[in-house]
Amino acid sequence: MALTTRISAAVMLAFTLAPAAGAQTPQAGKPAAVKAIPRTRDGHPDFQGVWLNNSATPFERPKAVQGRDRLTEQEVADMSARAKKIFTSGGSDAASADEYFNAAFSNVEKYKSAGATDSSERVLPLIFDNRTSLITDPPDGHVPALTEAGQRRRAAYGRARGGRSNPASAREVAPGDRCITFGVPRLNGVYSAGLYGYFQIVQTEDQFLFFAEAIHDARIFPLNGLPKPSTDVRGWSGYSSTQWDKDTLVVDTTNFSAELNSFGFSPDFHLTERLTLVSPEEIDYEMTFDDADTWVRPWSAMIRFRRSTEALHEFACHEGNEFIMQTILKGEPAPLPGRE
Repeated sequence: MALTTRISAAVMLAFTLAPAAGAQTPQAGKPAAVKAIPRTRDGHPDFQGVWLNNSATPFERPKAVQGRDRLTEQEVADMSARAKKIFTSGGSDAASADEYFNAAFSNVEKYKSAGATDSSERVLPLIFDNRTSLITDPPDGHVPALTEAGQRRRAAYGRARGGRSNPASAREVAPGDRCITFGVPRLNGVYSAGLYGYFQIVQTEDQFLFFAEAIHDARIFPLNGLPKPSTDVRGWSGYSSTQWDKDTLVVDTTNFSAELNSFGFSPDFHLTERLTLVSPEEIDYEMTFDDADTWVRPWSAMIRFRRSTEALHEFACHEGNEFIMQTILKGEPAPLPGRE
């Protein structure tokens, strides 16, 4: 299926599913019947399929809704209608989830961004729910303060984006710009939700593949009790062990390389992820960030994945990104092929 077809179909589906003004949702009216979740032969939940994060919930709680962890049903319906007007009538730029939420809440006529690289008609519409932040702990919906070391690592990552610091080698360029990884987990920013929010899960009795379409990141979790390697062995996505907590898969990940990551975490970063198949069509994906060298306290967030009938497409970002890397390292624009 062509990418434009995927977008068009998603636009129709998203605004069909959005609640009409005044309409009751299952929370406000009679509870909807709960379907039994699919299970594997060994009795565990079967997560297999293609999943999409198309949530409009902002990463941190915006100032406009400080002190409120939930929107009313009427606000959700109103914001869905406003978003349809803003982002499908033409003239608006593409928006991240945070910008999408704020534009709809403020009811702007058009959304414009100096850093936008596409129009809103070419990206997926996002879905509102009652939540006002992905962050669930602390209760104020904000990432805890960074330590001094964490601030230094975050600043180094900022300088590494797009070769802004005149890098001496490729290792001083952010891994996303090198087409290596956009980071783990995909929680915030343009590469977390919407058009870049497609994932596929493949599950066997012994392994669990969590595959991101964007930049073709593949994380493989052992389900057979295989231990992690020693702390001397590290990777961009760390190394994981798993256990089942009833119907929730708990993934414990350490051994991150901690080399130029957007969160600024240290080699001691400990990520705990919990995947729960709450219905045949939805996964609650919870995560807890723990790193005393980066944040003053642990913090948690939750993304809601929705099942998709789409197939994944090739994400043509070559690992190493040779032509762009040559340009960055030379410190000057490179001529286009054939125009030297």
